[in-house]
Amino acid sequence: MDNKYDVLIAGSGVAGLYAAIQFDKSHKVLVLSKQAETISSSSLAQGGVAAVLEHEDDSFDLHIEDTLIAGGYKNDLPAVELLIREGPDDVRKIIEMGVDFDKDDNNDLLKTLEGGHSRRRIVHHKDSTGREMVEKLLIKAKEHPAVELVENAVICTVSRVRSGFRAEVLLNGEIKVVYASFCILATGGIGRVYSYTTNPATATGDGIRFAYEMGAKIKNLSLVQFHPTAFNSPDSREQFLISEAIRGEGAYLLNNNKERFMDRYDERLELAPRDVVSRSIILESRRTGSNNFYLDIRYKGRDFLYKRFPLISAACLERGVDIAEDLIPVFPCQHYLMGGVDVDLDSRTTLPRLYAAGECAHTGVHGGNRLASNSLLEALVFGRRAALDIKKCLDAGFARVEAEPYEPDPSGAPLPKGIRTAIRETMQRAYFVMPNPAAIVEGRKRVDNILKRLQNEKFALTADYCEAKSLATVASIILAEAEAAL
Repeated sequence: MDNKYDVLIAGSGVAGLYAAIQFDKSHKVLVLSKQAETISSSSLAQGGVAAVLEHEDDSFDLHIEDTLIAGGYKNDLPAVELLIREGPDDVRKIIEMGVDFDKDDNNDLLKTLEGGHSRRRIVHHKDSTGREMVEKLLIKAKEHPAVELVENAVICTVSRVRSGFRAEVLLNGEIKVVYASFCILATGGIGRVYSYTTNPATATGDGIRFAYEMGAKIKNLSLVQFHPTAFNSPDSREQFLISEAIRGEGAYLLNNNKERFMDRYDERLELAPRDVVSRSIILESRRTGSNNFYLDIRYKGRDFLYKRFPLISAACLERGVDIAEDLIPVFPCQHYLMGGVDVDLDSRTTLPRLYAAGECAHTGVHGGNRLASNSLLEALVFGRRAALDIKKCLDAGFARVEAEPYEPDPSGAPLPKGIRTAIRETMQRAYFVMPNPAAIVEGRKRVDNILKRLQNEKFALTADYCEAKSLATVASIILAEAEAAL
């Protein structure tokens, strides 16, 4: 790893990788992965990519309308239109790159249905679509002469300097200093701010903290999506997701009495949008006095289920549940962030040369609630647009960053134990599915005190400290927005 690049990309999910491969061989691009290059929220995405690839029974207008309905019409319409109209070409491009979406016997793409969609338009690779996309994009990135990928590189700070940015990166126990003329934040979500999440351990909101500390606008961070059907396993912080596609293929949602109940809350039943189903489960749990809920898709038969959902069926078996014979225990869990670093249609933040794409960015396409399988599409479209806009700047002769004399100081006291746990417990009580007003007010005070301590006291520059600071920053912003809305 050198100390100067044209572009620094923080994150190796779909948004970061797809952005990286847009650059020319004359450019110098560094992609940093916090852990292994395959560990990201993108890699865990099961359902698929929503895109109107054929217009016989579907249309851009229908997909736009479905997105707006799911988002409660709080979406940014120009961003939605751009996503839906440009996205199919990006899907075709990754197919040309080798991404293997499922096909029928006639070699036509299979399309599934998920909650909130009025048409079958979601292409998928079994139930591990994100992993397939990441693996194929990694191949392309490693072949690209302009791209350098570095794993297990924890970005501690990103600061603005003349004509670019300076990042402090913890690599192999040492702090490395990297300069870049442009920066794309593609760090994923904030799931680890909660006690239970479907997100990987890397999802601590780092990119949002970097942008916030530099003064970029953060928008709608309190728009957190809770997936209604995570595998109900309270002994694990990272919850295994039971894909929306399970309900799309006909699974019934049952309460503790093994009865369907969604007709009490929404006429769309199990195929209502995620926020509706999550709230319905919480309301039903209050009505019945039980947190025991299940998905039932046994009637589809073993052959179909194990072929269509090999990852889910295997993971459930590891947990003692055979989806062809047993009910699948589920409960809502933190899953996705609709807000983030505010960007325009070219993924530009409010700061010059700083871009954001993927889940850490607020593009406005999701509104109040993300429509299922729009996220991978968003990562493709806005990752590409970020790269193309930076290419224009580089080709236009924008000044390049210069490395400056700088000595990082990683010394300090060890981080006290329990800080991250306190943040997670606070968020779980205050802002889970249905906000708790009293806990929001008290929780904000608690989180703000933690953040001030992390900012003002001298702690050693470790991965644990950096992530704790990110989590405290994210929690503080979320609860401040939530309190303002009370």
